[in-house]
Amino acid sequence: MQLLQKLLTTQDYLAQAEVLAEQFAQTAVERDKAGGTPKAERDLIRASGLLNLIIPQAYGGLGESWTTLMQINREFAEVDSSLAHLFSYHHLGVVAPHIFGNEEQKQRYYQLTAENNWFWCNGFNPLDRRVILTPEGDQFRLSGIKSFCSGSADSDLIPVTAIQEGVEGFRIVIVPTQREGVVVNGDWDNMGQRQTDSGSITFNDVLVHPEEILEPSTEGAFKTFRACLTQITFANIYLGITIGALKSAKAYTQNYTRPWLNSGVETATADPYLLHHYGEAWVNLEAAILLTDRANHSVQSAWEKEHNLTAEERGECAIAVSTAKAFVTKIGLEITSKIFDLMGARATTSQYGFDRFWRNLRTFTLHDPIDYKIRAVGNWVLNGELPKPDFYS
Repeated sequence: MQLLQKLLTTQDYLAQAEVLAEQFAQTAVERDKAGGTPKAERDLIRASGLLNLIIPQAYGGLGESWTTLMQINREFAEVDSSLAHLFSYHHLGVVAPHIFGNEEQKQRYYQLTAENNWFWCNGFNPLDRRVILTPEGDQFRLSGIKSFCSGSADSDLIPVTAIQEGVEGFRIVIVPTQREGVVVNGDWDNMGQRQTDSGSITFNDVLVHPEEILEPSTEGAFKTFRACLTQITFANIYLGITIGALKSAKAYTQNYTRPWLNSGVETATADPYLLHHYGEAWVNLEAAILLTDRANHSVQSAWEKEHNLTAEERGECAIAVSTAKAFVTKIGLEITSKIFDLMGARATTSQYGFDRFWRNLRTFTLHDPIDYKIRAVGNWVLNGELPKPDFYS
């Protein structure tokens, strides 16, 4: 299977993602209403081989770029942003040992993930400091609760940030989800991103082996690069949601929207106000696409430099990502709300589920305040200061 996959091209993977997206679209509205774990869809992603997309070929992966991965995230988000969310956080987890660990840990987790087709989830959430790592002889124990653990249900590995007494900052631990003492609480019940299983995980005195604690072999700007990957991932999902909303509105307007009685036209598609609003939405969306694509290429270029990445290069990449994310957030929230003006009152019928675009985007864009992204860009524009690296910038 792996040998066959290595013969495929980038276009093959993109085509494969398109087929998956078509399948996801068929049940997206019903699943959004139901919430819970999209087990069947997760299994389709597993079977596709795309979980190994970003893993280098030297370790059994497909060796694709972040630009390809972002295109697929966007494709999934057009029809189901929950699945795009799960798919993206898997890859952010897969590269954690590469960024934060040593060479041996990087190779081991890449190889084991490719061999076992593991599905990673997320347990970083640096704002939640309740998980404690405690030495116990030659081993360690992990205890506490971590919130916002996206993809926790039906996952194989959890990269989690923990506090250890006497150690500055966070320790990053890789924990198998099925290990004794790990409890996925299943308590995610939010208005959007309803199938992301982004609830909490409880760690009850969980055994941790020393090699499961990521130990960096080098320092430098690359060790702070995960924030750029996270933020560009979000920007592409926000963009996918917005594209999906406008596509859905267009199809509805063409087929169902009636012309207003005072419009003087026979079809809604000839209404001058609707034409203006669709044109305005496209102008903004096209700008968002171009900004995001530029940021995607900046991220890929920085990733390829790896440990040779300079602080300045990292900062310039962060500015490109923040610019795209800020603009996509602004126009995305506007368009996902405005589509109802374009479609009319009957489009609010629950059977269509058009409200999910706004609910999902509104929920996801609250991950971290966009005001601070804009402030960081402004500080760079006015004062020439690049953003200081942290888990969010």
